[in-house]
Amino acid sequence: MYQAGEFIVYGTNSVCRVESIGKPPFETEEDKQYYTLVPVTGTETIYIPTDSPVFTRPVISREKAEELINSIPDIEEDHFVCHSVRMANEHYQAALQSHDCEELVQLIKTVYAKSRRHGRRVSQVDQRYRKRAEELLNSELSVALGIPLKEVPAYINQRIGKLEKKTAKKTAE
Repeated sequence: MYQAGEFIVYGTNSVCRVESIGKPPFETEEDKQYYTLVPVTGTETIYIPTDSPVFTRPVISREKAEELINSIPDIEEDHFVCHSVRMANEHYQAALQSHDCEELVQLIKTVYAKSRRHGRRVSQVDQRYRKRAEELLNSELSVALGIPLKEVPAYINQRIGKLEKKTAKKTAE
């Protein structure tokens, strides 16, 4: 059971702070405890039973976030190729539902690589899933690293740039 004040990943919706645990402010037929969740992005409040089947997990630690960022250059893009919109949707949805930050990075890198390879914009499906993966990843990294959401992409780019300079320097030696 989560505690009030904890940050959790809630399904493929968002990262939320557990505001409280208890009876919801609306009438229910069952005598259940509910989490009151407040997404880190957005203004709505979510009420879910503490025994909800929807996937939840704690946000990764700062240490895991830093390890993930350090590993981004080594995460390979997915080589999934399909011309069916339905199959692409299923493939991308599976990546989102894995609730795994590395899978999100892979999805993001895959769409960017596709765009570079083709020298044009990618499909709306690709764009939609890339954007959703970026939102999920960046909101989790924001909480884990304790930095504002809008600063996450610059933080990642800065860290990766430093890693690449270190690697280049070692290679030159």
